[in-house]
Amino acid sequence: MNKISASLMCADLAYLYEEIKKLEQAGVDWLHIDIMDGHFVPNFTFGPDIVKKVREITSLPLDIHLMVEEPERYIDIWQPTSKDIISFHIEAKSKPEEVIEQIKTKQSRPALALNPQSPIEAVVPFLTSLDMILLMTVNPGFAGQKWIPEVLDKVGQLKKLAQEKNLAIDIQVDGNIGEHNIALLQKAGANIFVAGSASVFASRDYLSNVSKMHTWLEGGRKKGE
Repeated sequence: MNKISASLMCADLAYLYEEIKKLEQAGVDWLHIDIMDGHFVPNFTFGPDIVKKVREITSLPLDIHLMVEEPERYIDIWQPTSKDIISFHIEAKSKPEEVIEQIKTKQSRPALALNPQSPIEAVVPFLTSLDMILLMTVNPGFAGQKWIPEVLDKVGQLKKLAQEKNLAIDIQVDGNIGEHNIALLQKAGANIFVAGSASVFASRDYLSNVSKMHTWLEGGRKKGE
């Protein structure tokens, strides 16, 4: 099932409550929250107090994306719930199997993220332990970048691997997702789409923008599918 995960990094944080309520009314499925530590990527974003406030505002699942070194140090402070999914990078300084188990002990859903330059083979040993793979379609750290079309082949590779292993694993794509590429990514096998400045936040009319995304996704399907 296709899902739209709205990136709060692109919202107007001065009006967080109003923004989240507009996103709910627009029909987004998840709220994507980028956590950056200034080391893994040269940027900082949300802290635990903001995440706590988001939980008070909404019942939507939180899609927490850890762009941090040593992610095992950061799992507990977000107080994850059973509705949340937590992704961390295979490139981070960690033992992925241990972080995956740490997330599971919180009854949350574990996911691995992969930078555009990293090979799919890096995540293969962990596929059976994961709920989702996040494939970055831009270099992580900043919004508004051009997407890297070579990632399209990686989406297809990952989808084929999941089918061969009979795994019902979600494939998320993140980075300049919009009309120019969303149908291509869907055809290749992606089903979770992080929506930022190129789509949901392209204007303040979130209801119309989410509707457009669904139209683009429907347009990416062949008749009979």
